[in-house]
Amino acid sequence: MRTRTHTRTRSRTHTRTRLACGLGAAVLGAAAVLTAPGAAFGANLLTNGDFEAGTLSGWSCTGGLGSVVSSPVHGGGKALAGAASSSDNAKCTQTVSVQPNTTYTLSSWVRGNYVYLGVTGGASTWTPAAAGYSKLSVSFTTGASQTSAEIYLNGWYGQGTYYADDISLDGPGGGTDTTAPTTPGGLTSTGKTSSTVSLSWAASTDNVGVTGYDVYQGGTKVATSTTTSATVTGLAANTSYAFTVRARDLAGNTSAASGSLTVTTDTTTAPPTGFKQAAPYLYLGWGNPPSATTVMNATGAKWFTMAFILSSGGCNPAWDGQRALTGGIDQSTINSIRAAGGDIVPSIGGWQGNKLGPNCATPEALAGAYQKVIDAYGLKAIDVDIENTDEFENAVVQDRILGALKIVKQNNPGLRTILTFGTSTTGPTSWGNRLIEQAKALNADIDVFTIMPFDFGNASTDMYASTVSATEGLKTKLKSTFGWDDATAYAHIGISGMNGISDTQETTTIQNWTDIRNWANSHHIARLAFWSVNRDRGCPGGGLQESCSGIAQSDWQFSSITAGFTG
Repeated sequence: MRTRTHTRTRSRTHTRTRLACGLGAAVLGAAAVLTAPGAAFGANLLTNGDFEAGTLSGWSCTGGLGSVVSSPVHGGGKALAGAASSSDNAKCTQTVSVQPNTTYTLSSWVRGNYVYLGVTGGASTWTPAAAGYSKLSVSFTTGASQTSAEIYLNGWYGQGTYYADDISLDGPGGGTDTTAPTTPGGLTSTGKTSSTVSLSWAASTDNVGVTGYDVYQGGTKVATSTTTSATVTGLAANTSYAFTVRARDLAGNTSAASGSLTVTTDTTTAPPTGFKQAAPYLYLGWGNPPSATTVMNATGAKWFTMAFILSSGGCNPAWDGQRALTGGIDQSTINSIRAAGGDIVPSIGGWQGNKLGPNCATPEALAGAYQKVIDAYGLKAIDVDIENTDEFENAVVQDRILGALKIVKQNNPGLRTILTFGTSTTGPTSWGNRLIEQAKALNADIDVFTIMPFDFGNASTDMYASTVSATEGLKTKLKSTFGWDDATAYAHIGISGMNGISDTQETTTIQNWTDIRNWANSHHIARLAFWSVNRDRGCPGGGLQESCSGIAQSDWQFSSITAGFTG
């Protein structure tokens, strides 16, 4: 949830001069080659050039700005995303062995503005704009004694995220090895769920050495591994799939396909969580905070989401990054809520401030910070509000947060874990999709995925229709990722709106919120919240305010509507 309700602007510090200079330099290298989609054939010397491993294995990206996404892709189910910023062009590189005096062809399917492909110290190519995937290709010849080459892709400063997929370096590998590995044998299934199949096989041999294995579903590569096992994810329930495996070596030689194995995924799905929570946000550090018990007595509200746990320096949690967990106003407020028959869930993170996710170096350290908060209040649930480029749009920190939540869930039986994040009007963004996919891949066991359907950027947005559309998009993503049915997916969903006037001048009216609450009840979702109780007071025509909604309403009217959420 947003930590302040003033309008937020994003810096665009790149200059036309810097852009023009970069483009001029690129033009002197090699012209871009843009072609229609098609298949490429030949020995690919690159490791994980299609990113189907689901990781950046084999690649190094500057500033931690590279990540693997499931949309948009060119082929298969994964692609590279480079989030170029105003100060970093998100350059991703890989070094490979090559032969001297030899010509190679480097190609990649790319999407975005000002995407560059090349070999360090040699030829390069680029495209100024590719709304859909287009192919870049460039050839280069190695020097008389050259035995390695660093290939790269990057975007341009301030031009946003670029995407790349099916990157290939065609030509002979270092040395003169032309012998393919032996065919993998004994392909078998070691486990399956409604959406995954785990496979293992006997190791191949090679005259130099096997470097990895590729798993295929029909003619599509769906997983890679450097061991003799892999798990294929994102499958449909009660569906038969045929798999084969090929081995590869450093020179790019690939084995024949293994014998085919057909596996049918399970039909069972995860049960609903049984967790229901109506918990509007209360922020004691801002916006003339009201008495929690006054609101409870007036509305029947029982739960509050209390904001925000931040870093007080390093991996140390504190309210607003300043107030101690115990002994202050936050603890006394929690005590009064509990004395009145209610409870709280803390919100960890938010839009701005010094957050724990980037400051705690490992999932274990971050879990330790979360545990301090859990222990301070004997919590039943925690919410991590993952936003902005330092946490939400940062693959490393996303995974760290998921790993930490997995640890505290294991160490605190019965604890419920909630993730709260932004959305588009049609469902999760690419970063939201990644978060959901990684929650599945890391077995984080998240109870509730809560979206924030507001700040879409258009003051005329129909907030009821957009909220329903965004939530249905989330449901679809949860179903495809976890193999759940509709009821199970809804039972893992939360909605966290913004009452009255939003940061981008959208208006959620009393009627809108009543309709959203009713829709949430009829679809039996898990959680309903809004930002914030501090603003749950009327001030018609007042615009965006910290202590009122900017619309005509009675005091605590949104809280009263929310208290009617039963899930």
